Amino acid sequence: MGPKILLAAALALTAIPAAAEDLEVNIRKDRPTVTVQTPSGPVEIRRIQDTDHEVTGEWARTSRACPPFCIQPMTPAPGVETIGELELLDMLENPDVTVIDSRTLPWFEKGSIPGAVNIPYTQIIDHLAVLGCEPDFDGWDCENAQEVALFCNGLWCGQSPTAIRNMIEAGYPAARIHYYRGGMQSWRVLGLTVTGPGE
Repeated sequence: MGPKILLAAALALTAIPAAAEDLEVNIRKDRPTVTVQTPSGPVEIRRIQDTDHEVTGEWARTSRACPPFCIQPMTPAPGVETIGELELLDMLENPDVTVIDSRTLPWFEKGSIPGAVNIPYTQIIDHLAVLGCEPDFDGWDCENAQEVALFCNGLWCGQSPTAIRNMIEAGYPAARIHYYRGGMQSWRVLGLTVTGPGE
């Protein structure tokens, strides 16, 4: 085979895009999708590919009555790390981290982040045993608590900050808690995959 034929074959191979490279809207320059394990099996998280897509409905609202929907602080409690989408995606892939949707069940059923478990902020203390804490005479021993990340509806939602503060008060180590402040509103604004209803 001559050099021109080899070059033509090499050029033809580079012209065939891999399935993941077909995406125009990636998560990161080097990462088009992320696959997470869920109770229903693996789910591929990707961004909506329609570059004209716009957020609508509840997620497009810019103003809500405060109280109760006040802008939340960057850090809900000392020692808690606030994270963004890329860090949350890494945590969703890590089987040692539990990502918690701390919204009430009706919100969760409207759509959530794939791989997240629903523990409503009103019930978080009742579920600390699932997260590695053990009941003791003074409340909870959380020496072996799991690393967790909590989120709710967004920058104006106080459900996760309330859950986080309650967890710490019960003895959960703040250093093992991460707060995805952007929540569902930021997740949807970025066009990332949502379980259940899309809007």
